Amino acid sequence: VFPEMSLTVTGVDFLKSQNTQQHHTDGYNIKNLVVRRGQPFLVQVSLNRELMPADKLSLRFGIGENPMRNRGSLLSLKPEREDFNGWKISLVKKNGKECLLSVTSSPNAPVGKYNLHVKTETNIYKPENGAIYLLFNPWCEDDVVYMADEAEKKEYVLNDTGYIYVGSAYSIYDRPWNFGQFEEFVLDACMYLLDKSKLSLNDRRHPANVSRAMSALVNANDDNGVVLGNWSGNYINGTSPMDWIGSVTILQKYYKTKKPVRYGQCWVFAGVLNTVMRCLGVPSRCVSTFDAAHDTEENLRVDIYLNERGEKLNSLSFDSVWNFHVWNDVWMKRTDLPNGFDGWQAIDSTPQEQSQGRFQCGPCPVKAVREGDVYLPYDSKFVYAEVNADRVYWVVKKVNGKDKYFKVGTETQEIGKNISTKAVGQNRRVDITREYKYPEGSKEERMSMQRAYSFIRPSGLTPRSGYASTIQTLGGNTQPLVPKEPVNKTGLQLEINNTEALHPGNPLEMAITVKISAPGNWTVDLTGSCQLQYYTGKVQANLGTIKETINLEGTSEMQIPMKIAPDAYMKTLSSVEDEVLILVTAIAEVKETNDKLTKETSMRFEYPPITVQMPETAKLYNDFTCAFIFKNKLNVILENCKLLVEGLGIFKMTTFELGDIMPGRIVKSDIICTPTRLGEKKIVAKLISNQIKGISTEKAITITE
Repeated sequence: VFPEMSLTVTGVDFLKSQNTQQHHTDGYNIKNLVVRRGQPFLVQVSLNRELMPADKLSLRFGIGENPMRNRGSLLSLKPEREDFNGWKISLVKKNGKECLLSVTSSPNAPVGKYNLHVKTETNIYKPENGAIYLLFNPWCEDDVVYMADEAEKKEYVLNDTGYIYVGSAYSIYDRPWNFGQFEEFVLDACMYLLDKSKLSLNDRRHPANVSRAMSALVNANDDNGVVLGNWSGNYINGTSPMDWIGSVTILQKYYKTKKPVRYGQCWVFAGVLNTVMRCLGVPSRCVSTFDAAHDTEENLRVDIYLNERGEKLNSLSFDSVWNFHVWNDVWMKRTDLPNGFDGWQAIDSTPQEQSQGRFQCGPCPVKAVREGDVYLPYDSKFVYAEVNADRVYWVVKKVNGKDKYFKVGTETQEIGKNISTKAVGQNRRVDITREYKYPEGSKEERMSMQRAYSFIRPSGLTPRSGYASTIQTLGGNTQPLVPKEPVNKTGLQLEINNTEALHPGNPLEMAITVKISAPGNWTVDLTGSCQLQYYTGKVQANLGTIKETINLEGTSEMQIPMKIAPDAYMKTLSSVEDEVLILVTAIAEVKETNDKLTKETSMRFEYPPITVQMPETAKLYNDFTCAFIFKNKLNVILENCKLLVEGLGIFKMTTFELGDIMPGRIVKSDIICTPTRLGEKKIVAKLISNQIKGISTEKAITITE
């Protein structure tokens, strides 16, 4: 042995398969080593001679453009020496010219891409693919994203498929979505977003800062982020928001072009943000709220204006109630807040309102929403209003040539219903409303509301247009006003439902049921309207109205039918690019007591299914055929049909142009699949035509060795 021969490194082995299995990162489709913070990983260094006690050997981890020791962006680690910024390195074993080192990063290290160089006496060795990706670690008890339950981590961090729940509270349906956080270039896209966020190294330590920054960067507003929102109905120079079935194509395209991808609506923003957070190692889930308020004034009230025919008017409202809205919950300890607000935090990348000058929202502790602690950062007032606002209905009537506003109903329990996410380890919807709010009418709910109202000053109940003042504005220090449902002397109730399946091309057959529970003879004026609306609450077409006066005796009910002919709506249905819902609004007034009640229900059209035929299992790298079969069971031609299919780890996103499908016709499309990854994989399919936008399905297959 010649100790005078200066020590140089001849090679570095990142022991990728061993490390990534230990770190639950073996899914990432990337050449480099991906590890999670706070957990040891091994590096094997080959030298030109045996390592001697007097030799100097150090591993240098640098992050960012110009790593410097005094800024903490360059870590120089020597075996068995004191830890540096919470990082440690030790010599596991020496075997001739090989030495095996174990590196443990700090459980609150900044996440990102580190370059590893190995320094000996006079020499610096730069290994090939020497960039190491360091992620958050839900498996490490000292990481603030630590999640104890194994099944939950499997779902919220490792599952690359799932569902996003859409539709309306009356008819919820699941839209399969491929998150694809392990696909090629997705991790690189996330790293690009981290760099683009301009978060300081220190801010990259905490998922609260990272998730807030990502909620801003997933929308294109302010910062040329990932997805450009568009609710106009015109998507001619981009992809219609309905045409995506996952985040992969979007993030890959964004990473390649560095330009916003056109176009998205709320479920697209939530799907992409879910991918980004899971990819970075933060447990994340998509959360859908039905009848979500977009309360622009933070007065916990949304005003809905109707004309005398009971039809909703678009023009007067700045506020709106969305049939559904989708955001994300991310899991973390909130070390920046008082105790009691750890766990799920809401973040939202749909550009609705600016927060601190940017379109970003959250993280807002879900517990703060439940308890009414709406002063806590970030954006808890906005999130609270989304699930707790009141809906006030006004009829606009012309009186002496002027518009006058008459209040015809207040609902205090209709906003923020059926809050939904995918169940852990199962393909079903689970209702998480209780995590966001106490049961309506319970003592805890009253207290939580009092608390919230003490931080949000409602501006007194006047309609927005500023005509009729109904309640005097609050004085200086009076108790905050928590609105109550108006008292109803006759026990008047309304129910709206469909009496036949709502198939495009058939008449829409619905019914409004009027119920009364007080003894006596009652005369009820009923006004009903049917409209087509976007999920954001924007009305697209008026289809028909009814006006009836009915007599009810004692405790009784009457069903009033409402029928819309296909001609009244098919033209609109074929010309819109979005999925529309059927909105039925009913106003009832009891003549004798002046009781007034307004109710609305949104329903979705029902469609024939797509069937997927393929084997239950297949062997790795062995081809199999997958067939998609669709029968048009409707009475209308489906024009310009496209079938979009994607199977992560099986085949890339593919589009079949199917042309027009006549009533009764069956179409079959085959694709040859080559599985490249083990385990349960899913194939997602979606059919889009001029008339219908919402048919999707999925099927699982198990890939074995």
